[in-house]
Amino acid sequence: MKSLMLAAALALFATGPVLAADAGCSTVIEGNDAMKFNKASIEIPKSCKDFKVTLKHVGKLPKATMGHNWVLTKTADLQAVANEALKAGVKNDYVKPDDARVIAHTKMIGGGESTEVTVSVAKLKAGEAYSFFCSFPGHWALMKGTLTVK
Repeated sequence: MKSLMLAAALALFATGPVLAADAGCSTVIEGNDAMKFNKASIEIPKSCKDFKVTLKHVGKLPKATMGHNWVLTKTADLQAVANEALKAGVKNDYVKPDDARVIAHTKMIGGGESTEVTVSVAKLKAGEAYSFFCSFPGHWALMKGTLTVK
């Protein structure tokens, strides 16, 4: 009985810090063939050092037809960054290379695929307005949301 209690206590101790360190420091967002994200907003606790975003394309259409990515900018920069996506082209995942206005972005994915990106929370400020969107041409008007640091 003592060994069972000890094993349970050790298991709790071993998983406790991992769960606490990750609490609220990641999210999964889904994009579909109807050009929609399943989340319109994301809140990041300011206690997070890094924040991981996993993007899942839950549709069936291929990347060339209905690709999705996740791009993070200040809200004031969203439209300009999105407008430059077409010029950046598919080879750059519709994100202008080395664009300082882009805080983070994933690669472009198609139906059934997933990707992730980690955002350094130190790059974000509480009270600043941030937006995320899909930069595939024409998608950003529907596939966007807000991100805040709390």
